[in-house]
Amino acid sequence: MDRIFIYDTTLRDGSQGEGISFSLQDKLAITLKLDELGVDYIEGGYPIANPKDESYFKEVKSLKLRHARIASFGSTRRANTRVEDDKNIKALLMAETPVVTIVGKSWDFQVKNVLKVPLDENLKMVSDTIAYLRAKDREVFFDAEHFFDGYKKNREYALKVVQEAQLSGAEAIVLCDTNGGSLPAEIAEIVGDVRENIQGMLSIHVHNDGDLAVANTLAAVNRGVRQVQGTINGIGERCGNADLCSVIPNLVLKMGCHCLEDGGLRKLTEVSRYVYETANLLLRSNQPFVGVSAFAHKGGLHVNAIQKDKGTYEHISPDSVGNERKILISELSGSSTIMTKTIGYSWNVEGQDSKLMRSILEEVQTLENEGYQFESAEASFELLAMKKMGKYRSFFDLEGFRVIVEKRENGLPVTEATVKVKVNNIQELCASEGAGPVNALDAALRKALDRFYPSLKDMKLVDYKVRVINPRSGTAAKVRVIIESKDKENIWNTVGVSENLIDASWHALVDSIEYKLLKEQEVEAKNNVKS
Repeated sequence: MDRIFIYDTTLRDGSQGEGISFSLQDKLAITLKLDELGVDYIEGGYPIANPKDESYFKEVKSLKLRHARIASFGSTRRANTRVEDDKNIKALLMAETPVVTIVGKSWDFQVKNVLKVPLDENLKMVSDTIAYLRAKDREVFFDAEHFFDGYKKNREYALKVVQEAQLSGAEAIVLCDTNGGSLPAEIAEIVGDVRENIQGMLSIHVHNDGDLAVANTLAAVNRGVRQVQGTINGIGERCGNADLCSVIPNLVLKMGCHCLEDGGLRKLTEVSRYVYETANLLLRSNQPFVGVSAFAHKGGLHVNAIQKDKGTYEHISPDSVGNERKILISELSGSSTIMTKTIGYSWNVEGQDSKLMRSILEEVQTLENEGYQFESAEASFELLAMKKMGKYRSFFDLEGFRVIVEKRENGLPVTEATVKVKVNNIQELCASEGAGPVNALDAALRKALDRFYPSLKDMKLVDYKVRVINPRSGTAAKVRVIIESKDKENIWNTVGVSENLIDASWHALVDSIEYKLLKEQEVEAKNNVKS
């Protein structure tokens, strides 16, 4: 089993992605998550670039990391400057990291037109920097920037640069596809040639401009690379970097390599979503391995096959990467899909007849024809199934609601909602103002139910989406409202459809609250059984 070392650059290269900005605390928290995952190296940043990265290298020393080693990143000494006098090199030493990654030019075009120095001077900049840092007892990795483009244009010089780096003491030579335009066959061929000319460890660092970063990384490993670099979720400049959330499971599960400590792979989905949340990015639902839809099954034939053998439509087990299987409910479902889905509910019992399953399916198909969508509103589907199975109980009855939008003297609109409900034959009438009609209606309903169901204080609406279903009908078009709610333990989605936006929102709100109360009732019942 080949040992492949994982070098994560989420905090440095990943932070260069558009719209991504990690705070100091974000970077420290992600460092701990990456260490828990079991990566070997965490590139923390560029110590001379900004005060935040400088502070990171001071603070990270206080973290009790169990496995990962921290690397700082910097460039070779400047032209015509003694290495010991270079500010960048001084900053790298002051960071006091055990590993230093140095980037240098390996494409003669870049040396001549960007650095504007002779080719021999560039070689000396590389060798001086690495030798100096090695003398300071640092483990040094050399990033050969634009290596593959340089190799294609001038093989002799590109090889000379990495050979100089190795002779100067670099422990790993990092071959970079900086512009991200190489193909897997090119990567494989070039890495194979380098392998014959370099004795030490080879590493690969590729960008995703051709949507081939993962494929290029795996191709490089096949030709002798033993360290891979990338970012969580593939975030990074332009089109991003190689996505470690795909690279790692492919290496472990498909290529038989050893990358993470035992159990680390099962934490991959958790780490992926943590980075999305911390970076304030939307999850990519169809992201391989870790996406919420990576193991989602919708078609009836697919679900039927999955029931018989999971390998029919899954290339790996979801839990191997910490993910989970989802059975989606829609008009494409079959009775077997409904059966599979309902068996998973805690209130259900096995042995439901096919006639009942067909009845639920027909109701789903009818409602989806009217504009409902249950694959993104599973809480509403569970309520529907409970009603069909006779398991449902209502927690309150609506006697009426009214919503008024008024524009006052200051020019700002004010919305007021009034709700009248009955709980256990007790009538409650409440009014509330809100930022908009749905917000006011939500507040009024909660106020009306508060004294009967105090646990609703723990629940809040976190997302609200509106979709026009038949836009050609103009202002008379139907709308679909999907509401995402959460409490201290769970997150769930509900749906409502109507020609009236307020009415659609009301149905989704009621489902959301009833689902919360039903789940709470289940927990209480379990606790009573235990006691």
